[in-house]
Amino acid sequence: MSAPLSNAAFDVFASMLKTRSGLVIGPDKVYLLETRLAPILKREGLADLNALADKLRYPGSETIARDVVEAMTTNESFFFRDDKPFLHFKTQALPKLLATRPSHMPLRIWSAASSSGQEAYSLAMILAEARAMVGDRKIEIIGTDLAREQVARARSGLYSQFEVQRGLPVQLLMRYFKKEDSGWRINEALRAMVQFREWNLLGDLRPLGKFDIVFCRNVLIYFDQQTKAKVLEATAALMPEDGLLYLGGAETVLGITARFAPLAGERGVYGLATSTAHGPRVTAGVA
Repeated sequence: MSAPLSNAAFDVFASMLKTRSGLVIGPDKVYLLETRLAPILKREGLADLNALADKLRYPGSETIARDVVEAMTTNESFFFRDDKPFLHFKTQALPKLLATRPSHMPLRIWSAASSSGQEAYSLAMILAEARAMVGDRKIEIIGTDLAREQVARARSGLYSQFEVQRGLPVQLLMRYFKKEDSGWRINEALRAMVQFREWNLLGDLRPLGKFDIVFCRNVLIYFDQQTKAKVLEATAALMPEDGLLYLGGAETVLGITARFAPLAGERGVYGLATSTAHGPRVTAGVA
């Protein structure tokens, strides 16, 4: 029988996760450590989490530390999750951006914390369906995640029967996926629309370039206020004044940063804010 997790061992995990990924865990999340790190314990031949924490304290533990962070930060994703943001992007944001950008300017979209890629590919399908409106304009979709395995999964574009049944309309499955023995694979044309990169949201985001649209959904909820502010400030610096940020339904910028302001009548959609004598105003004119 494994020994209960000691306070000192818990602190090792909590400190490492906060520093490396921004993830904040409390003592009530010990069960999550036990569940998600069990495969690492088995692989390393360790008796319990205390032994794993001991191993993480010593030099030469970088590979295991990375595996721990990836195991703890891998979050669920599925196609067209909470479909309202995708509908807003399709019917309001995309038409306006295409109308206001010169035709030679590429449209750049960032799926931050893209996990196994369903969000980025959902956006790609929307753009593929709108090819008549998009025309010859260059479209760049970048998906980033700090987990190597998730990035590799996203690049492969291979999903199980269960995964394609969650939120993906049948007509899009038939149009953009091919059945294989091990699941359903997104066709090459759609995969070519998305670049997946290994990237940490707590690192320097500037090399990623500028983005007209940013989807950063259901990741800020795992951060403390200071880390949320850091990520939002850095994201704002990547966007033009009429860019749009999409957050998860349980997330907000209010009380965290003044760089963004909510769009009137929209939940989870934010534009860059400009300070005025009466407070911030949204500069992105998509309503």
